[in-house]
Amino acid sequence: MASTYTSRLRLVKQGDGDNPNSWGTVLNDGMISLVDDAIAAYTTISIGSAATVTLSAVDGATDVARKAFIEVIGSVGGTHTTISLVIPEQSKSYVVNNKVSANTTASDIVKIKTASGAATGYNVPFGAVGLVITDGASVFSTNAKGLGFGTAASADIGTGGENVAKVSVADLRYVRTSVTTDTTIRGSITYEAGSLKVGTSARAYSPFVTVTDAACISVNFALGNTFVVTLAGNRTLKAPANCTAGQSGTFHVIQDGTGSRTLAYNSAWQFVSGTAPTLSTGASDVDILCYIARSDATIDTTLLKNFDR
Repeated sequence: MASTYTSRLRLVKQGDGDNPNSWGTVLNDGMISLVDDAIAAYTTISIGSAATVTLSAVDGATDVARKAFIEVIGSVGGTHTTISLVIPEQSKSYVVNNKVSANTTASDIVKIKTASGAATGYNVPFGAVGLVITDGASVFSTNAKGLGFGTAASADIGTGGENVAKVSVADLRYVRTSVTTDTTIRGSITYEAGSLKVGTSARAYSPFVTVTDAACISVNFALGNTFVVTLAGNRTLKAPANCTAGQSGTFHVIQDGTGSRTLAYNSAWQFVSGTAPTLSTGASDVDILCYIARSDATIDTTLLKNFDR
């Protein structure tokens, strides 16, 4: 009776009376060594010149498809933008280490699939080391739910400082996308959906942002709400960058030790009755422009003059 082979790992199943005087060799080479390959063997596959690379599958002898760990090297995106690794149509798992280089990661693909499963193959991310499984037709990868991460809308990272996972910013993919209840941040500062409440026992402030003095003074509203500049000559205040309707604050304008510096304004700065005010002229005098942005291009402004330093 001739030997047969298992349906998945292609191990030898010796028939009665088969392989006389060589039974031990067949057992070692056709089963024990191959089981070792299926559990722990690591192999490297180079791709690049062909659109399809079929992993060898041999009954009762060593092959590539039986290996447990597959490292893929080479390149994709030159001759072919998609290169497929074709695995046998038998249920099995593989750990794939994708070390392939790509011309453009947005369009180049390394796919692992069965011969008949073109539509259900799995695109292996570049640089990924991951587990894939096949039922003999389709190929599947591990996913967030299977790894216990839950869904992006509800996954939390720990409940306290001692529970926070040690990850880099690039690893933080699963974050809460919505909050349905009030969440206390610290003390009496409370965040509600769409608003921030600051209790009477807390304070809110905007640190001063020092603006560089120049012939034409630039200010970036994205940096804060409270600004200060010391004038060393006659200047013009430009329209602010990154202005957002509703932003408000103050702009402290200080005369240098010489004084009598003037300040002109871009038309974005609007004053009472359309008339720009004149600064205090004394050495080291401090004036304060109080502003609120009516739109991203119009800032309603008034000047409070001559504060002592």
